[in-house]
Amino acid sequence: MAALRIALTIIFIIVSLALLVVVLMQEGKSAGLGAISGAAETYWGKQKGRSMEGRLETLTKWLAVAFLVLGAVLNLNVF
Repeated sequence: MAALRIALTIIFIIVSLALLVVVLMQEGKSAGLGAISGAAETYWGKQKGRSMEGRLETLTKWLAVAFLVLGAVLNLNVF
């Protein structure tokens, strides 16, 4: 059981570092004055899910879920 705990801890550290990198790679959400005039509704704004920013957001969500699940599992004291 100690080997499983060590493996989960290593995976937890890797997920933590990946989450940190992915969050830092994202752009800020402040749209500036373009949001006031409606300029944010361009082609790139509508196709955000297919862009790099959309993939980073999706990856952030999955890594956050993995972080929370691994944190809960490691805190159970079953191992």
